[in-house]
Amino acid sequence: MTSPVTLRTSALAADASERAIDRAANGRPLPGNQVRLLFDGPVAFDAMLEIIGAARRWVHFDNYIFRDDRVGELFAAALIARAKEGLAVRVSVDWFGSHGTSRKFWRRLTAAGITVRQFNRPGPFDLPSLLSRDHRKLVVADGERSVIGGICIGNEWAGDDKAGRLPWRDTAILIEGPASVVLDHAFARSWARIGPPLPDEEQAREVVQMGEAEVRVLVGEPIQERAYRVTELLLAQAATRVWITDAYLVAPRRLLRYLIDAARDGIDVRLLVPGTSDIPFIRNLTRIGYRDLLRAGVRIFEWNGPMLHAKTVVVDGRWVRVGSSNMNHSSLIANYELDALVDDTDLASRMEAQFRRDIDRSSEVTVRPRRGPPKLQPVLPSRLSIQSPDTEPGSHRAGMRERRGRSVLAVRTLVAGARLAIFGPLSVALIGVAVLFLLIPRTMAILFAVLSLWLAAVSGAEAIRRHREPRRPPA
Repeated sequence: MTSPVTLRTSALAADASERAIDRAANGRPLPGNQVRLLFDGPVAFDAMLEIIGAARRWVHFDNYIFRDDRVGELFAAALIARAKEGLAVRVSVDWFGSHGTSRKFWRRLTAAGITVRQFNRPGPFDLPSLLSRDHRKLVVADGERSVIGGICIGNEWAGDDKAGRLPWRDTAILIEGPASVVLDHAFARSWARIGPPLPDEEQAREVVQMGEAEVRVLVGEPIQERAYRVTELLLAQAATRVWITDAYLVAPRRLLRYLIDAARDGIDVRLLVPGTSDIPFIRNLTRIGYRDLLRAGVRIFEWNGPMLHAKTVVVDGRWVRVGSSNMNHSSLIANYELDALVDDTDLASRMEAQFRRDIDRSSEVTVRPRRGPPKLQPVLPSRLSIQSPDTEPGSHRAGMRERRGRSVLAVRTLVAGARLAIFGPLSVALIGVAVLFLLIPRTMAILFAVLSLWLAAVSGAEAIRRHREPRRPPA
């Protein structure tokens, strides 16, 4: 029989864990939400368009990529129709992510009464514009209903049956209830960074409870590391299992350490990542960082279907994190991101069911000893082995953007693996700089002075901007 003291101790530990997550997330859980997982673009697009069509007062739309292709035109038509009906429609896109979209497309939206802004156009004296991107994916109507996740607005997320292309594998989440107010406030803050703020009548105040789920909104802004810190806490307190799906798993070393320590402690840690390349040489290079994880007991699966773009974490069949944050430095530290952390066993069960379906279509990476003389066997590096998936992937023809995405992924993973040998390249670079100073001292001195003056100007401008920026209360 469990003693009262043991029960009180356990309750205090649980309370302390919840408080730590609250502080890392910069907000307490918001009760009264109806939450639904949206797997892949076609389902998520239907939910987004339904939200836009049902809006009564305003639509706030924020996405890293908004293309002027077939899917982009579908959303443009929906937004234009609502704007012509008199609703306030605001569209924010990232300048870099949407740089390929034509000006004619934006002019058509603006002519219909939609306010369009591009986030962080690069400027010579605006250092954050060179480093931070708006990587969010958000549709919110009236501060009541919203969709966030990893899904951008483009054909690759919809697929094309005629061309034999399946939709990219991605995950979003539909939220109805009070958490949508916080998401709307996050939009208002980023909107005010790139122009005049939203009018008071267009900012959500309070929403009626619509369900039973408790949701914490992780509003990611540069340096604050909300999703990073919350993920660390989830890994630290995991008791049974941690299942992670990530599109660009080039995690900071500290986060990898949490995964390794959890696996060594007997936690069922599984990672689902994209298959980076069909070329054996490239695939071997991108697996540089696998061995430490595998030796610790982490199970790694490589997705065999179309591009894997989802960013999800499910812990202990209870906690679910879905959003736009990848497990890499740019998402966790530098970008503007949006994630939801939901404490709900039913939602976690559905997320785990999808994870199992995904790994059935994935190849598991394992280690096995290399063959060699018995005396050398203990010191020979282990060999990676790839297990065939349980379910063969459907027929799929990769498009140009998917091939480009896989190439970017391979390069990022190679760069992460290169950290193991960073001192060699650094030494060569410093020798090269020293030789240039010896050969052309005056030219190098001028270049160095100009660079120093530019860095001083942008740093000073950023310091003044931050000093003038009003301090915001916690969300």
